[in-house]
Amino acid sequence: MRLIALTGGIASGKSTVSARLAEHGAKILDADKLAREVVEPGQPALAQLVETFGDELLLPDGSLNRPALGAIVFSDSAALKKLNDITHPAVWELGQAKLAAIQESDPDAIVIYDVPLLVEASADRPMRFERVVVVDARREERLRRLVEGRGMSEADAVARMGAQASDEARLALADIVIDNDGSRDELLAAVDELWSTLAG
Repeated sequence: MRLIALTGGIASGKSTVSARLAEHGAKILDADKLAREVVEPGQPALAQLVETFGDELLLPDGSLNRPALGAIVFSDSAALKKLNDITHPAVWELGQAKLAAIQESDPDAIVIYDVPLLVEASADRPMRFERVVVVDARREERLRRLVEGRGMSEADAVARMGAQASDEARLALADIVIDNDGSRDELLAAVDELWSTLAG
């Protein structure tokens, strides 16, 4: 089994790259989905979050009130660190379990670990990636996509981008950089070329 990291800032086009790689036959392990799984009702991480931040984090059905959590951690770096200290280890452990299951069922798989926060999460529990692929796009282009494509205000878009690692920090980890300042067709062609390299 081969493990490839895929990362990129918000609105870089990483999801498009991931979807195209899946079409080619890659197994996709999505860190965002893992992060949602570890805070489902009954999971230890959710209990820890409630213990840390209070009962207002729970909706009447016992699930996580994401907007309430976001309001707490978005502008408070100490609270965000507490959140990460709870969720990052849980995501890592779940990811390891899912990788072991893929290894058992398909030992020759090319696994793409789609992880937006690779820079932020890699320090405390590093994984052994064969390669790190970074999807990169100019800050101005990503800002335009967030405002025009996702309907964010410019202030919200700038804040979301600012909450992530810098482009320089991501690029410092890259073995392969996919430039996404051009058209969708150009991006897909670059992904097809990447797959040829990985599968070759």
